[in-house]
Amino acid sequence: MFEQILFYWFTSVLLFAAVGVVTLRNPVYAALSLILAFFTMTALWLLMEAEFLAIVLILVYVGAVMVLFLFVIMMLDLKSVGREGFIRYLPIGLGVAVMVALEMIMVLQRSNFASERYIPPAAAADFNNSEALGELLYTHYLYPFEIAAVILLVAVIAAILLTLRKRDAGDQAAKTQDIERQVRVKSEDRVRLVKMKSE
Repeated sequence: MFEQILFYWFTSVLLFAAVGVVTLRNPVYAALSLILAFFTMTALWLLMEAEFLAIVLILVYVGAVMVLFLFVIMMLDLKSVGREGFIRYLPIGLGVAVMVALEMIMVLQRSNFASERYIPPAAAADFNNSEALGELLYTHYLYPFEIAAVILLVAVIAAILLTLRKRDAGDQAAKTQDIERQVRVKSEDRVRLVKMKSE
């Protein structure tokens, strides 16, 4: 059946992208693999008629979290980022874009699901996908949800600490604030008034 072919195809792409996230040494390639994994998971959720999860994944993770990841990668000033040129990253970026476009076209093409064998279960008229998801998430899966939140918090703190690491002698030192020194500063130390004769 066509939906099974799509499921196995998207699952294979998802596994390939997930392995690429943790095995690629270049952080930009790893971030692009993560974007591909997010879009593939979106396609799988659309196949399972979980539209709310699919839209949230695109808006939150691809639209916000991945921008944050790329910002952290650039802020870390890694030697392999930004110094090899845009052209070097262009092929894999185009490959990911083409794969994402093909996945979305295959899922959204309703004519492929016109087979008599594939009949999605009919939902009730007052069925609310978001309400059912929230009820399940905050009852049966409350502890895994809280554990995931703690892991994300640890990841954010780790990203901040990585930016404050000691750099090489040739690199610019990390800039930090000295609150006590800022409070004790006097205007005479910052501003110097100079009297000049008018010409």
